[in-house]
Amino acid sequence: MAETEAENHPGGKAQPEAAGSLRAERTDGGVALKFAGRWDIATVSKLDQSLRDYAIPPEGDVKLDLGAVTALDSSGAWAIYRLWKKLHDGGRAVEITGGKAAHRALIDRLEKDLQKGPDKTTRRRRQNPVLHSLDELGANTLRAWSEAQDLLSFFGTIVIGIARSIVQPQRIRWTATVNQIERVGLNALPIVGLLSFLIGVVLAYQGIDQLRAFGAEVFTVNLAGLSILREIGILITAILVAGRSGSAFTAQIGTMRIREEIDAIRTLGLDPLDILVLPRIFALTITMPLLGFYADIVGLFGAAVATMTILDMPPQQFLQQLQENVPIRHFWVGMAKAPVFGFLIAMVGCRYGLKVKGSADAVGRRTTQSVVESIFLVIVFDAIFSILYSRLGI
Repeated sequence: MAETEAENHPGGKAQPEAAGSLRAERTDGGVALKFAGRWDIATVSKLDQSLRDYAIPPEGDVKLDLGAVTALDSSGAWAIYRLWKKLHDGGRAVEITGGKAAHRALIDRLEKDLQKGPDKTTRRRRQNPVLHSLDELGANTLRAWSEAQDLLSFFGTIVIGIARSIVQPQRIRWTATVNQIERVGLNALPIVGLLSFLIGVVLAYQGIDQLRAFGAEVFTVNLAGLSILREIGILITAILVAGRSGSAFTAQIGTMRIREEIDAIRTLGLDPLDILVLPRIFALTITMPLLGFYADIVGLFGAAVATMTILDMPPQQFLQQLQENVPIRHFWVGMAKAPVFGFLIAMVGCRYGLKVKGSADAVGRRTTQSVVESIFLVIVFDAIFSILYSRLGI
């Protein structure tokens, strides 16, 4: 090793060792840069510009020796790393040697963080708005496709479970099923009845206002009867049940998952599908037609009250006109949707409950997703039923 070039240090003057210094020593293969003293924010700020302009011999390997460094913070680590990167990008072979393990770890951590580049938020902020929108559209499409596949897979699992229960009826949890029927059916009667009655009143008032211009107020009975029996009664019921019972399914199962009760069920050799999912599926599929029928009756009663109040129509005339102008097939058209809607709501609610992970905050997120997806699927399938009935001329 050759003599020390003490004069070739940043600042051109000898720096006190404790305040941080750097000197170069020639070696057989190149040059060794020896860092010494404190390399923290106080000393680096004084040496920064000189360090940027530091003259390195044009040939040979370079070693950055940290053996004499007594203190190093993120500022000093950044200065050393910046010098290393400048030499490395210039095609020089650079090696960091010596130093405490904590100092080397700090430089390595800084290097890893810088190699990650700007975070996602920064990149998105700088991205072209059109490209950002397309990126979001693609990501949301992929997520929707993944959710659809997951939902279809869960549907297949439920179908297998139902088939297994039909072959082996002893697997059906009758007590749990009846308990769920009480919760989602009997306890839901007040809210379903109240809203159905108000919907009937609103339909009648709106129908009378619109048909009065043509002198055809009496046909409000036809309008209200057809709308309630065919669409509004079961659709309003499904939306209410999705918000009330579907969310409850997600919250109940999700809470059990956080408490690891579902893992305990599996440990006992039992299937959570039989214990938790199928009773809710059976209960809501059975209960939805009954709630739909109840909603239709109460909705028609609300329309009758409004019609008789505004038009001074006798109850016998209302019933006679309803019977003559609204065929019973419209009632069955609405009822045919009920078990499908009930099955969809229960399936989505149970699926999101089983997907809960982490803390109680996840229960709230999954419950919201469950309600939104349930209502979305109900409306989609209602549209499918409408197209199908139109094609069949029903």
